[in-house]
Amino acid sequence: MRKVILVILDGFGVRDQNIPLEGDAIALAKKPNFDFLYANYPWVTLHASGEYVGLPDGQMGNSEVGHLNIGAGRIVYQDIVRISKAIKNGEFFRNEALLGAIENVKQNNSALHLVGLLSDGGVHSHMEHLYALLEFAKMHGVSKVFVHALLDGRDTPPSSAIGYIREFEAKAKEIGVGKIAVVGGRYYGMDRDNRWERTEKYYKAMTEAQGEKFKSAEEGVLKSYDKGITDEFVVPFIVVDEDGNPVGQVMFLVIFKNLTF
Repeated sequence: MRKVILVILDGFGVRDQNIPLEGDAIALAKKPNFDFLYANYPWVTLHASGEYVGLPDGQMGNSEVGHLNIGAGRIVYQDIVRISKAIKNGEFFRNEALLGAIENVKQNNSALHLVGLLSDGGVHSHMEHLYALLEFAKMHGVSKVFVHALLDGRDTPPSSAIGYIREFEAKAKEIGVGKIAVVGGRYYGMDRDNRWERTEKYYKAMTEAQGEKFKSAEEGVLKSYDKGITDEFVVPFIVVDEDGNPVGQVMFLVIFKNLTF
């Protein structure tokens, strides 16, 4: 019997020849065993991102996606693609669960609260899906829409939140609904190690308006940067209006990756 070993090395890859050698830690490393295998046995490269693994074109791959496609032996379309396709073909806006929730908001004259990453990292969520929910609310005449924003900093550059906040605020203005009510790093709001002391900070910011207060999301994030705190670790804070009152009941979670909250 011919024996075969499948070895998966997260983060190990072959650079495009157009990328300078100076930035390729793998090529520069001393790895005699791998070099021997490369020199003496046939080998090929595999695509590990974009449409080849069921992600949008140009979207970087990740560990979970790679493992899933290898295990399945075929392209497995990820949730991000399925949701985006549903938005594009209109199926998203006919979703019965969403329609039922938005009807409940209207009947009770409530506000709609959305929780999600302000990120285009594509691992846990994507801002395009958040924008689709804003469009959905607008279509159904719901004007009180508040976003509880989670900052990324892991699947995006560590201090990139200001750009995403500005993008969101511009898009919300264009659509006509949507205000940021709470901001906090994913370290708190997306903890998956069962550390309630982290999750509690974000939970109480959303439900009890507990936390430092700022007149804009950008102001609060910049204050964190001044303290040397990057996006992922921004302590949850509240965005208030001109009178110092919290901006703010049905809630949607705008994250497609399974999490343990």
